[in-house]
Amino acid sequence: MAAKNTNMFSLIFSFIILGLAHLNLVNTLSPSYYDQTCPNAESTITSVVKKAMLNDPTVPAALLRMHFHDCFIRGCDGSVLLNSTGKNKAEKDGPPNISLHTFYVIDNAKKAVEALCPKTVSCTDILALAARDAVVRLNIFILYLI
Repeated sequence: MAAKNTNMFSLIFSFIILGLAHLNLVNTLSPSYYDQTCPNAESTITSVVKKAMLNDPTVPAALLRMHFHDCFIRGCDGSVLLNSTGKNKAEKDGPPNISLHTFYVIDNAKKAVEALCPKTVSCTDILALAARDAVVRLNIFILYLI
């Protein structure tokens, strides 16, 4: 009887683990995540980043650094983008982040994306996509010069 209970427990436990693994696979990152809900999000972010790069050659490095600062401690959560309030000092105003200077790029990208699809694309994703686009654009620019 004990062996039957152990087998039943093992079977139930296996199904729970498989179910959780399936949920994890369903919610993984995807390059086409916004294709249905906001199809022009990535191209909009890319154009904002390109425009910023034309005016300031330090944008790619600064966006990559901002993305690193956001993700390094507790994961990529967009906390580096939050503003301070009267009672709370935001992460962006802390000593390690005080020199980050491309918040305007993320703000401009967020405004542009919100105009297309309100409340759809997270600030965290915008920061990640902007950092990616800046590094890719910088790489293309460097290859073109060589």
